[in-house]
Amino acid sequence: MSKIFVDACLRKPTPYTPVWMMRQAGRYLPEYMAVRKQAGNFLNLCHNPALAAEVTIQPLDIVGVDAAILFSDILVVPNEMGMKLEFLAGEGPVFEKPVKTEADVDALLGGEEAANKLTYVYDTIKLLKEQLDARGDEKALIGFTGAPWTLATYMIEGQGTKTYNICKKMMYSNPTLLHKILRKVTEVVKLYMEKQIQSGVDVVQIFDSWAAAIEPSKYDEFSWSYMVEIAEYLKEKYPHIPVIMFPKGISAFIERGLVYGNFDVFGVDWGTPMAMAKEKLGNKYVLQGNMEPCRLYDKEATTKCVQGIQSIMQGEGHIFNLGHGILPDVPVENAIHFVKECQRVSKK
Repeated sequence: MSKIFVDACLRKPTPYTPVWMMRQAGRYLPEYMAVRKQAGNFLNLCHNPALAAEVTIQPLDIVGVDAAILFSDILVVPNEMGMKLEFLAGEGPVFEKPVKTEADVDALLGGEEAANKLTYVYDTIKLLKEQLDARGDEKALIGFTGAPWTLATYMIEGQGTKTYNICKKMMYSNPTLLHKILRKVTEVVKLYMEKQIQSGVDVVQIFDSWAAAIEPSKYDEFSWSYMVEIAEYLKEKYPHIPVIMFPKGISAFIERGLVYGNFDVFGVDWGTPMAMAKEKLGNKYVLQGNMEPCRLYDKEATTKCVQGIQSIMQGEGHIFNLGHGILPDVPVENAIHFVKECQRVSKK
């Protein structure tokens, strides 16, 4: 069965440019909030395949996007490596005992041992595969992971941070230890992504949400090279599965022409000019993005941006998306408007 989103990732002809949104299964949907309440808390929802599958599919029916993205969280990986994770009201995700020493790294589960503990994710994918195949509507299913650097920042800091001073102190004063953490995480992520593919996802995306925390001259060493290694591993074994890279906030890295690797789609964040991304990367990778998420608050601003992106890309090697995740207070009707406009202006 041909899926428009997969075809676009592989630069095959499509009747229009497909569209989906990061965080599309989330708090802006009342239907999502109802299921989350039923689950009791966020982690319970991630651990319940039936409920996780239900919220994964909601945006297909409510908003009309062309692909579903697995409902989960990037931090289930370090959690199953042995770090106790809690989501605290007003604080977000918190790890009880951050990684500080070599002994802490050695104590973490690695490789198959950690990847095999994520069975609830694989069960969710298998359930989604059954449900999507039964619908017969040709919607693709995207699996995902956090990039090793982004995962490591949470593991080292113990929670979200605005300064990244603990992990960046390690980067400059003890890079060997940081690389040891990144190596261990990378080996788990490779297998985690492989098991997602074996369970039934059509596409995988690697999120480097905190890419902009690293100065451009250090970005390749501490993040991009690990992401490329994961992509290479997957493409060698599963060449038919598209891989999307989404490093947020690295326009300086793009401008210097340092993007390389065996993957299919590059996610462009909203702070990177789409014209520059096309000039530097458009002949190598399909581009995804990059509307500023706050434009969704106004339908006219949304339409203007969608038309602007379309005029640059002309549908050539492109997937519509936001330049980061949809925000919780965006009206649902505005999200629907965005999707319809993307499909309208790019219809061939």
